[in-house]
Amino acid sequence: MFVEERMYTLQIGTTAEYFRNYEEFGIKVQLKHLPHMVGYYVTESGSLNMVVHLWAYNDLNQRDKCRAAMQADPDWKVYLAKNRPLMVSQDTRIMKCAPFFVERLKKMLAAAQ
Repeated sequence: MFVEERMYTLQIGTTAEYFRNYEEFGIKVQLKHLPHMVGYYVTESGSLNMVVHLWAYNDLNQRDKCRAAMQADPDWKVYLAKNRPLMVSQDTRIMKCAPFFVERLKKMLAAAQ
């Protein structure tokens, strides 16, 4: 399994607006296309004004297919038009689960459904 970590640095003072837009326009379309939201966070220390979210995939082919479907969704384009102007930068990491953690992650994801 793989976990994608997406980190967005926002303009100072725009986190509340970002979350409002995400709740109204973004989360529904992401959950429609992406299989497993592992977490969605905002930083409290260190680099501030950063939103971090994690998504689990069985493999990278699944990730590619899911993200392509989401990118083609007109509702996703509506969401991006609202939140992209609030973003300063984006970083993404794709991490492979340690062998001993795969089953635990699968159980966590199954429990969340």
